[in-house]
Amino acid sequence: MNRFAPTLFFSTALLLGAGTTQAASPTEATLYKNPQCGCCDEYARQLEERGVSVTIVDDVELGKVKERVGLPYGLGACHTIEMGEYVIEGHVPFVAMEKLFEERPDTDGIGLAGMPIGTPGMPGPKQEDWNVYQFRDGESKSFMTL
Repeated sequence: MNRFAPTLFFSTALLLGAGTTQAASPTEATLYKNPQCGCCDEYARQLEERGVSVTIVDDVELGKVKERVGLPYGLGACHTIEMGEYVIEGHVPFVAMEKLFEERPDTDGIGLAGMPIGTPGMPGPKQEDWNVYQFRDGESKSFMTL
């Protein structure tokens, strides 16, 4: 057996794994928000720091966007993002977004209702658990708690 075969196999596996990770996260997003919402602008800025090009749309009726994407009633937040094949509702912590794009569950998207203190884009220290949900066709279930 060739003594370089294990090294070649391991190197190929690393390269394939790196390509998969790179392809997992989209590099573009569209964020729908109210024109006066500064916390939404901060969330977009933090996404851009992570290498995502964000298009901000602030001249649209948010209720219609949320209805179009199938967001469950009562679980909305101040902004809605379309990113890859998913919807991200509100100030979802980036670790939840990373999990979404790594696992790629059969869902329309994930969200975090309201505007919890300490989440990306929101000032202040974390004060409570964040219950991130996933949704499909207007129905929600738990995705993760942080």
